[in-house]
Amino acid sequence: MNLEGTSALVTGGASGLGLASARALAKRGAHVTILDLATSAGAEIARSFDGSADFAAADVTDEASVAAALDLAQSHGPLRAVVHCAGRSHTTRILDKQGLPNPLENYAGVIHTNLIGSYNVLRLSAARMVHNDPLDGDRGAIVMTASVAAWEGQVGQIPYASSKAGVVGMTIVAARDLASYQIRVATIAPGIFDTPLLARLPEPVREKLGQSVPHPSRLGDPAEFGALAVHIMENPMINGETIRLDGAIRMAAR
Repeated sequence: MNLEGTSALVTGGASGLGLASARALAKRGAHVTILDLATSAGAEIARSFDGSADFAAADVTDEASVAAALDLAQSHGPLRAVVHCAGRSHTTRILDKQGLPNPLENYAGVIHTNLIGSYNVLRLSAARMVHNDPLDGDRGAIVMTASVAAWEGQVGQIPYASSKAGVVGMTIVAARDLASYQIRVATIAPGIFDTPLLARLPEPVREKLGQSVPHPSRLGDPAEFGALAVHIMENPMINGETIRLDGAIRMAAR
């Protein structure tokens, strides 16, 4: 699918993997709407795109604010591309140190943002794409974000790992469901990437994390995620697949 002159939406687009995806889409000639929280640097980031991006403050679990962001995206042309990167994490064990169950909200909050939010963006975006005329055989393509934690979640990652496993499970079903509308769905499952979250860690810790990757033995560059997201948009046979982008890492239990 040729992205030149199309409109794209990137959630979590004010930083990290989302920002890299927004930049990659803009380089292909798409006008990008960056969706992120009102507290983010999204407005400033959008201005740095020199007219090829807008910012929409929204919560991915909120139907009205996502719909408003989609309205903004469609004001610049047919919505053809969505990259959904927004998400959150919360570390918690099943039981506390006294052997008592940890609060349910520790788990439910991550599921609400990462899994319910993914489905919300998926359904609302697809409902806009269905009205597009086919372009190179597609009305649109949606890329979601999982994680290698979907298969190898570490101790304390149970909310995050299960939410990302849900996104993996959603992918093939969504692709089959939307195939009759000529809308593709695929997911990227990144390993350890150099995002703002990891930037807060001491350099020796970052180096050790990078060395745990078999090859290349380094942290992933968000631009590599963005490049894959764009390739999925442009390659019509990628559909219903979750692609690990991880340098062959397999996470240890801790």
